[in-house]
Amino acid sequence: MSSRNPNALFSGGGISFLSGNHSAKFSYGYSSFKGKRASMEDFYETRISEVDGQMVAFFGVFDGHGGARTAEYLKNNLFRNLSSHPDFINNTRTAIVESFRRTDADYLNEEKGQQKDAGSTASTAVLLGDRLLVANVGDSRVVASRAGSAIPLSIDHKPDRSDERERIEQAGGFIIWAGTWRVGGVLAVSRAFGDKLLKPYVVAEPEIQEEEIDGVDFIIIASDGLWNVLSNQDAVGVVQDIRDAEAASRKLIEEAYARGSSDNITCVVVRFDNSCVEHI
Repeated sequence: MSSRNPNALFSGGGISFLSGNHSAKFSYGYSSFKGKRASMEDFYETRISEVDGQMVAFFGVFDGHGGARTAEYLKNNLFRNLSSHPDFINNTRTAIVESFRRTDADYLNEEKGQQKDAGSTASTAVLLGDRLLVANVGDSRVVASRAGSAIPLSIDHKPDRSDERERIEQAGGFIIWAGTWRVGGVLAVSRAFGDKLLKPYVVAEPEIQEEEIDGVDFIIIASDGLWNVLSNQDAVGVVQDIRDAEAASRKLIEEAYARGSSDNITCVVVRFDNSCVEHI
């Protein structure tokens, strides 16, 4: 990160095949931009690996707060911990939950000498055969497009969500209004990695949603620098006719910046070529 111009829009992408019950071709693109913020606290990860003889794709966006170190830790460790979980292939949901917990615990253990609190969201998508599993912590977001319609695959973890408020209050915490609703008057997300001073109210427990790839044209994973200024349907509409995933991710960042986003903006687009899906 430090070797490149921090003010530049950074992007890239690739194409891959996954073998499962279907043989699906997909392309992915990513873009990341510091925007109007003084520092860059967003990280992202795109990784294709073989796990127990199966090809798996991992995509994630990590939006740090209080500094970049939590988000960078997630980029370097979250998918590695998940893919090495012994039940990853056979019981993927359990593996996701346990790997998120372990990664948070490991990070907090490393943080013991740090005075300043830091944390990060994590919005992730795992492609395993013809399954798409989305796991989310915080207010980054995953949205799918089916025939031009935006389908949310995650729900933001905000303190004023009634179920989140209840969970926090039952744990002995509180939320108050301080420009926006905040846990303990401090944090504007109700789930995150790190944030040791706000445990046990702010947790890294993921909400998981599963989708069939069949019929999904593309997914967008992005930090709130995008979602603060674009609705789910706006984002889908901006890029539904852009076939190149990297170009689509760049377009979304340019659009969010043009609409006045004041945050770091990071976006991953995964586009599925459903014409290549062979049904058994």
